[in-house]
Amino acid sequence: MAVQTADTAPPAAANPVLGPAFKDALIVGLIALGLFGPLIGFETVIIDGALGLAYRPSLLAIMVGIIFFGRLLLNVTLWSPNRKPSTHTGPTLFDRAGTVMGPGVKPALLAFAVLFPAIAIFSLGGLNESRYLIDLGILILTYVMLGWGLNIVVGLAGLLDLGYVAFYAVGAYTYALLATSAPINDFFAGLFGATFWANWAFWICLPMAGIFAGVWGMILGFPVLRLRGDYLAIVTLAFGEIIRLVLINWVDFTNGGAGIASIPRATFFGIPFNAGPDGFAALFGLPFSPMHRIVFLYFVILALALLTAFVTVRLRRLPVGRAWEALREDEIACRSLGINTTTTKLSAFATGAMFGGFAGCFFAVRAGFVSPESFTFDVSAMILAIVVLGGMGSQIGVAVAAAVMMGGMEMLRNLGFLKQIFGNDFDPSLYRMLIFGFAMVAIMVWKPRGLVSTRDPTIFLKERKAVSGDLVKEGHG
Repeated sequence: MAVQTADTAPPAAANPVLGPAFKDALIVGLIALGLFGPLIGFETVIIDGALGLAYRPSLLAIMVGIIFFGRLLLNVTLWSPNRKPSTHTGPTLFDRAGTVMGPGVKPALLAFAVLFPAIAIFSLGGLNESRYLIDLGILILTYVMLGWGLNIVVGLAGLLDLGYVAFYAVGAYTYALLATSAPINDFFAGLFGATFWANWAFWICLPMAGIFAGVWGMILGFPVLRLRGDYLAIVTLAFGEIIRLVLINWVDFTNGGAGIASIPRATFFGIPFNAGPDGFAALFGLPFSPMHRIVFLYFVILALALLTAFVTVRLRRLPVGRAWEALREDEIACRSLGINTTTTKLSAFATGAMFGGFAGCFFAVRAGFVSPESFTFDVSAMILAIVVLGGMGSQIGVAVAAAVMMGGMEMLRNLGFLKQIFGNDFDPSLYRMLIFGFAMVAIMVWKPRGLVSTRDPTIFLKERKAVSGDLVKEGHG
């Protein structure tokens, strides 16, 4: 019987991974071709006064090629069957570095947030020139506050809420309806003067908006006390849609789809931002500029966001915060320890809703107009994405995710250099959501537990150590 030796052994396959990887990438490329064919390949144009379609094969080929080669690269690298799976547990090097630098990073980020208007003004050469950046800062801080509010419900208590925009809408409409109410204005005009309510409406209605939103949070909490997971998500989603439909159809109360306009602007604690002798500029001896109000609004939302963070951190160290985290990890074990899960859930819903109401009140005073179209499910999805991408339960992670997502969305408007690649007819603003979606997928593949996967422990013995996301459910600690 012949014995097979090294000299007579059959040659090994050249690369057993490349063939299946190429086949998989080809299938994904064909799927992308089918999806992007009608979405990117066709463009509506006006031909001889009539609406027609123009085909863009080169742009379609570039998009499909990017997906094909990206999938092929992933198949032969990260997703290769020959790649040894990582057996590492515990905090990674980046997590440890983040824990070490954390005490210094947080004050640095706070200082940057406080000095941001000054940086924008000096870098762009004036107040009016910095309008875009300061408006962008206000938008980011608004979503930071909303993310921190939802983080109480989703990140700390583990209750999946897809209808958070409802509380945002309750806060906005609370201020809009009260501030534009003629009977209330007449009542205060008879007591304190004709301009009292217009100058102080925001400051009086701000806590009321939070209280009303918190009450609605408790109203939502009662029907869902026995629900968890997907069922809870469906009910909260329905709640958000119910609020939006009520705002649209209750025309006598909310003015329906037309919304509420002419909402009184915010004042500097009763001092209006106008060019009159009693205005902010005249009182402080400054030349009048409408940017004074914008800068003031920036610091108002910064203060509200910091209040949200401070209250959340303090509550987490209190028994109610420990109860939230116990509920998140295991509701059955939480009950067996004697924790009242009813009050625990209601307190989480009410607290998160209250901060959503504060943010809604600010939105109304900043925009001067509210309508149901501003409170769609897309807003809830965006806030939830911020919480998940940042790392559920992480304050600093949510803030970073809000800055990346909202700031990145706006920065994608300024992609004029892509016209040099795809041609002058290419409009980069049309592909913001596409690029944004790819970025979200990349982040979740790279950091499935969020940008910040470790947590500072609520309590510790002798030494504070970071809690790895691998050791606890969903990366919480």
